[in-house]
Amino acid sequence: LTFLTVFQYAINRDGTLTPVENDQFIINAAYSHRTVPLMVISNFEEGTFTIELATAFFNNEELQDQILDEALEIMQEKGYLGIDFDIEYVGRQNREAYNQFLQKARDRLKENNYFLSTALAPKLSDEQTGVLYEGHDYATQGEIVDFIFFMTYEWGWSGGPPMAVSPLNEVRKVMDYAVSVVPRDKVMMGIPLYGYDWTLPYVEGGPFARALSPQEAIQLAARYNVSIQYDTTAEAPFFYYTDEQGREHVVWFEDARSIQAKFNLVKELGIRGFFYWVLGRAFPQNWLLVQDNFIVRKRV
Repeated sequence: LTFLTVFQYAINRDGTLTPVENDQFIINAAYSHRTVPLMVISNFEEGTFTIELATAFFNNEELQDQILDEALEIMQEKGYLGIDFDIEYVGRQNREAYNQFLQKARDRLKENNYFLSTALAPKLSDEQTGVLYEGHDYATQGEIVDFIFFMTYEWGWSGGPPMAVSPLNEVRKVMDYAVSVVPRDKVMMGIPLYGYDWTLPYVEGGPFARALSPQEAIQLAARYNVSIQYDTTAEAPFFYYTDEQGREHVVWFEDARSIQAKFNLVKELGIRGFFYWVLGRAFPQNWLLVQDNFIVRKRV
């Protein structure tokens, strides 16, 4: 198990990078805990991932070179040890160009012994359709990069119908495909450290669900004196409650049981490890389970 920390930068159309967060303090904290700080570069524009920005980037080698030049300069200045490309909604038309760009990035990063990784959408096959999936080439990227973050979460998402955020039965399908085309020592499985509170009835296009930490979820169930149930197929806890305005809610989240089930899958598959999305929400049980299940190999 390798511990890494990641910080996001967005591509600008003028060939520059904009930090999404103030990163230097967190980079220093990463080193103090002997974790590897990775720069995440994404096609994030005006609050969302865009295929238009991805297309503009992958069809302009001058822009690519400018971004790599600036990224390397920032890495050397701030102490990053690698780059993770989180390019989403790539589309089939940019698939091969993405692969070619990663090879270019690999050559540049190798000169400084930096890590290279990508974050990829959860697919069940190479033929899976949809703009989110078609541009992500598991097999080819697995040959180029050092490791891949498979984003095995957000089945249940804030704008969608209530369900487990990371149902293990669905995660297993993605992981089975991933290890069939990517070396196991390059596979990192995603684990969420949050849940969602949906107001019922769910209406498509209606208000988004509220994100909450596992600790908040447990406290909420206690506050309304309701039982926490457990879905043994999804391997995820959930509960219903009625608020002071008489509105019914359902909450899906993670607990020690669901995390242990995910850890069991990681060990069963024999993959490189796992990663969390997203840090900063209270979940003390998780960190105790890490100690019980794994020997953590620090890379700094």
